[in-house]
Amino acid sequence: MSDRTPAGRFLDAAIGLLHRVRDEEADSVAAAGTLLADTVAGGGRLFAFGAGHSSLAAQDIVYRAGGLALMNLLAVPGVVGVDVMPATLGSALERVDGLASAVLDSSPARAGDALVIVSLSGRNALPVEMAMNARALGLKVIGVTSVAYATETTSRHVSGTYLKDHCDLVLDSKIAVGDAELTLDDVPAPFAPASTVVTTALLQAVMATAAATLADRGIEPPLLRSGNVDGGHDWNGRVLEQYGDRIFYRH
Repeated sequence: MSDRTPAGRFLDAAIGLLHRVRDEEADSVAAAGTLLADTVAGGGRLFAFGAGHSSLAAQDIVYRAGGLALMNLLAVPGVVGVDVMPATLGSALERVDGLASAVLDSSPARAGDALVIVSLSGRNALPVEMAMNARALGLKVIGVTSVAYATETTSRHVSGTYLKDHCDLVLDSKIAVGDAELTLDDVPAPFAPASTVVTTALLQAVMATAAATLADRGIEPPLLRSGNVDGGHDWNGRVLEQYGDRIFYRH
């Protein structure tokens, strides 16, 4: 029997979106996982970037138990989360021209690396420039975004383009414009966003594919283990030492 409480309706909506991305984005997930595996096997490094709440999904694949140790967070000061004060500053910085190039130029990212860019709307200057400049530097770019925004909103980048227009691969989260799954007659605004649930699941599916692809090629994927299981810290120490030249979050 269907649960029509707000909680039940939200969970049903999230489950429905997960079913959609599983079925509709399967080829893109497989291609993205293969791209990451190719990068690891070829000696490249992995980076993830997201601004504001989109950063949550990027952070979830960095230094993560069960995840690839080689994934590094490409941090932009003031936009990595909502800890900047005031929080509205982060939103403003996403619209600043030139910030992405300054961050990339001072980062260790180089040709042959791969960069995952998470941006729900994909319309702000920062993710668009990040993708454009990363590809110009020779990086492969995987964009995770809601493609619907490109047809229902206006780009805030001078080119009039969106994140999806500057990626080697695009993963569509299927999130509706506005990122709110529920409405009620006596509530004036829509509520209950699902983008974090769906985007995080999409990226973990990509990471799982990358690890399995490496294993299929006879390459042990550089995975981290939980520090809360016996032997976890020793395991991680060995992995971090072995791949230290491609891991930047420990310096």
